[in-house]
Amino acid sequence: MSIVKQGISYGFIGIIQIVVDWLTFIGLTQLGVVTGPANVTGRVVGASLGFWLNGRFTFAGDEARPLRTKHAMKYLVTWTLTTLLSTGAVMLATRLHGLHMAWAVKPVADVALAGVGFIASKYWIYK
Repeated sequence: MSIVKQGISYGFIGIIQIVVDWLTFIGLTQLGVVTGPANVTGRVVGASLGFWLNGRFTFAGDEARPLRTKHAMKYLVTWTLTTLLSTGAVMLATRLHGLHMAWAVKPVADVALAGVGFIASKYWIYK
């Protein structure tokens, strides 16, 4: 699959992933969960879906090889780093401007981090 097609597929799946993550985050914070743990939980839910969809469709290649433990471990490293950055952004937004600002900042931060995720996915995670 060409990098353009991969980018489109990654973007489409990423939109689904970010919406699921964001809605989980909003729901949990409305229930009283503080922003840090709510963000991590939302990212776990979204990432689980995104890992499988991108591995199955975006980066599978022509041979459609199955996802292996090595892929999951690489994904976990990338996910951990981007989750630390995302969580820092929503916690800072909450501290400085309140919960509603964190709700607005979260998808923006996650979209910005998606570029890092695409490069890591294409050249490292799913190889």
